[in-house]
Amino acid sequence: MALFTDGPVSSIEDLTGQDSQLLEVANAEGIDVTRKLALAQDELAVELGTLLTRLSSLEQPFWYSASLSLASVVVTPALKLWHTFRALEMVYRDAYNSQLNDRYAGKRDQFHEMAGWAREKLIQTGIGIASDPVPQAATPDVVMAQGPGGTPLADGTYYVTMAWVNGAGEEGGCAVPAAIPLMGGTLLVRPGQAPQTARGWNVYVGAAPDAIARQNGSPIAVGQNWVQPNTLNTAGRPPGSGQSPSYARPVPRAIQRG
Repeated sequence: MALFTDGPVSSIEDLTGQDSQLLEVANAEGIDVTRKLALAQDELAVELGTLLTRLSSLEQPFWYSASLSLASVVVTPALKLWHTFRALEMVYRDAYNSQLNDRYAGKRDQFHEMAGWAREKLIQTGIGIASDPVPQAATPDVVMAQGPGGTPLADGTYYVTMAWVNGAGEEGGCAVPAAIPLMGGTLLVRPGQAPQTARGWNVYVGAAPDAIARQNGSPIAVGQNWVQPNTLNTAGRPPGSGQSPSYARPVPRAIQRG
């Protein structure tokens, strides 16, 4: 799972999975769906901030040690659905305002109700919180280098990504892969600036976008580069989707009084 602050919670593909006519309507009415995804995320950030403030105002048990901020919120299924339905509601709201078409109004109202349902499920099941959140990594800097012992990798195009790891060994979201053509050498991977919570990083390499696998055994130290050996570890695990919540915080209906 990704952190809420890693980027868009849901994609255009998620929206079309819920409404197959979306792109046709957006094209006909001149609606920028990508922009609606961003606006829906902005709205959810405000609402989540309010819910987190409500939680922070309560007396916390000693084992709730995570900072209740957007940076520690994990995208759970309920949160993803909330964002998806809110974005769809915004698309059909614009479509209706453009044409005053009752069919668009029906879709707008339908997705408004579904967004409310998903928000309610999030409140009931709890906001996912990462105790030690690790942000998604940026695409690493990858260049050709001399391989160990002078033996190169096989010529071809390679795809490289990475993820930061915290002190508990939890991995954040993987970076968008870099692609590099290689001839007569190997790969030097530079991870870039580490986030404050990172204690190491993992590197993933493959000869195809769908065949990327982890190359290192234990996490690589922060500030250390990676030089790829002359063979690929094709048996390593593929890139993960990010952190799972350390715990979930249901949101009380009202502030407790002491």
